[in-house]
Amino acid sequence: MNRLNLRHLHYFWMIARAGSIARAAESLGLSPQTLSGQLATLEADLGSALFRRANRSLQLTEFGQTVFSYADDIFQTAQALDEIIQQPPEDRPLNLSVGVAASIHKLIAYHLTAPALTLSREVHLRCRTGETNQLLKALGQRELDVLLTDRQPDFKDTGQFRAHRLASSSISLFAAPKLASKLKPGFPNSLDRQPFLTTSLNAPYINELMNWFAAQRIQVKIVAEVDDSALIKVFGREGIGYFAAPTVIQHEVCRQYEVECIGSIGQVRETLYAITRARTGHNIAIQALLTERADLDDSIEKNDQ
Repeated sequence: MNRLNLRHLHYFWMIARAGSIARAAESLGLSPQTLSGQLATLEADLGSALFRRANRSLQLTEFGQTVFSYADDIFQTAQALDEIIQQPPEDRPLNLSVGVAASIHKLIAYHLTAPALTLSREVHLRCRTGETNQLLKALGQRELDVLLTDRQPDFKDTGQFRAHRLASSSISLFAAPKLASKLKPGFPNSLDRQPFLTTSLNAPYINELMNWFAAQRIQVKIVAEVDDSALIKVFGREGIGYFAAPTVIQHEVCRQYEVECIGSIGQVRETLYAITRARTGHNIAIQALLTERADLDDSIEKNDQ
């Protein structure tokens, strides 16, 4: 940066875009002589010519084309920033970086982030999925604004982070129509030794479900372990086995993946949290995600009663 004068670089960028020193000087409100001198200074600082004259016009040298590509990125970004700065603070777009634990079902993740996207103010949303521990580290390093997950931070992290309970749903089991017709009669005993699709992630509700299977004396036959909740549903749609998902998205799962609900298990629940840093600035997009979502608390079950 010691050799780079941004004002001179800006003059060069304007000349390259205008195609001549005279037109660029007019746009900048400078004399052509002054602008020509500033360009010469920049070329001397960089140690190479940026333009060559051809038929009374300026053409970029190979080195000039390289410098222009970088300058174009710099000043296009600066112009976009200037447009934002000139807007009233209440109208500026908000940036929101959300971490989503891979063990959360994608349909649930959409519902949890939706409130930030329905604000009257523009929000630029960036989502990042991964293991909760990795995302929690990114949250602590300020790479994320909020983390959506199905577990609370460890006790040792409670001073650094704050957990906000969002919703809790019972778990239902789903299967392709042919397999569902076989498993619905005699549920839950009908599940014994039947093909089951499970997540390979350490999801709390899966641990609860396995304990429930054991209490019901159901022998679980795991045919696939998958670390992507959407892929599990695709396997289920193809009849590979039955799978579990929150009851709250029962209708969406059945419609989107062409499966049927075998039955619901009230004793097994998935509880969802939004994790923030203990000290976080005021951002209405973040606040929109922290409100407890009564609409996602077994709303399907409530509607069916």
